[in-house]
Amino acid sequence: MAAALALAVALAVVSLGAEAVWLEVPQSGTKCVSEEIQSNVVVLSDYSIMYESHPYSYPTIAVKVTSPYGNTLHHNENATVGQFAFTTAEAGNYLACFWIDSAEKGSGVSVNLDWKIGFATKDWDAIAKKEKIEGVELELRKLEVAVHAIRQNLMHLKAREAETRTVSEKTNSRVAWFSILSLGVCIVVSILQLWHLQGFFRKKKLI
Repeated sequence: MAAALALAVALAVVSLGAEAVWLEVPQSGTKCVSEEIQSNVVVLSDYSIMYESHPYSYPTIAVKVTSPYGNTLHHNENATVGQFAFTTAEAGNYLACFWIDSAEKGSGVSVNLDWKIGFATKDWDAIAKKEKIEGVELELRKLEVAVHAIRQNLMHLKAREAETRTVSEKTNSRVAWFSILSLGVCIVVSILQLWHLQGFFRKKKLI
């Protein structure tokens, strides 16, 4: 039973977003990563320069994290390692950008970014020690939190789907009315052209 619970929790963690990536920051320019996150979600990230490809030089980087509305959530300069943490205030794409800000740029640097969201940000060892829980009880607690987070995520997706459907229905309605209006204009123009031609032919006594 404990193994099954652990597997379920592991699957929940994967679906809720725990991602470690390597970024190749160019000698000039900026490298950015983005993540679409719903509101009221905890985000925790660690980043560090990988110096294996730079044994004789030690470039530093600048980091800037912004919200969907362009608010700066984290800004660090002349860094080799760092961390940022925040709770999302609005849903949307959160952007983290990295660039080299030192004189020693070399051919670019590799940055290790450990990006954790929601469930994955919790320190379960500390929680277990504080609340004195372990084994199956701890796994049940993890599963409870994971299920709650998944439910919140599904509700967010459902709300977005409803919003998209509403926008699509409004767009289709406007297109239909525009088509009817265009057809009406064409009919009126055709009638006016016919009336003008009839008047012209009568003047010329052709009809």
